[in-house]
Amino acid sequence: MKNFFTTKRICRAGVIAALYVALTCAFGAIAYNGILQIRPAEALCILPLFFPEAVPALWVGCVLANLLSGYGWYDMVFGGLATLVAALLTYGAGRLIKNSVLKVITGGFFPIIVNAIVVPLIIVFLYGDMCGYETANIAYWVNFGSMCATESLWIYGLGIPLYFSIEALRKKGVSVFLDKTEKTPETLSEE
Repeated sequence: MKNFFTTKRICRAGVIAALYVALTCAFGAIAYNGILQIRPAEALCILPLFFPEAVPALWVGCVLANLLSGYGWYDMVFGGLATLVAALLTYGAGRLIKNSVLKVITGGFFPIIVNAIVVPLIIVFLYGDMCGYETANIAYWVNFGSMCATESLWIYGLGIPLYFSIEALRKKGVSVFLDKTEKTPETLSEE
């Protein structure tokens, strides 16, 4: 555990959390609009595939960003927990799967499905916003489908290019994206 809290990792976690908050708040109310959330910050949910510190960073970023949502403490607590669970599952996929394409597809699935299950619960059942639908059941499933679609757009549409960009920078040995113990192309050629 001693090596986990390096200065680089703490700084990287702070940057990830700040980016999540800034990218969410930049879109104002449409980032929190129940049925269609414009939230490109969700692309950052791919980062636990590379960085373990992204797990708590995404959780903190989500909780802070949800301070501004119209759903109050429900969104802060349950939305934050959904992000934390999804980030932990994504991190686990990153450790278990070696193939890059399969890793990013599987890792991206968790934020999509966890948010699609939890966010409509917050909107429909906890907050009581039925979005004009006759029953809570219909409202939940419409919101579920919408969350799957919008999360997929952000996770795969922006997250996949982000993943492969970071992977390329790590292969080039850009130190911001590497930890001390990770091998760069220079250290591999020296062996």
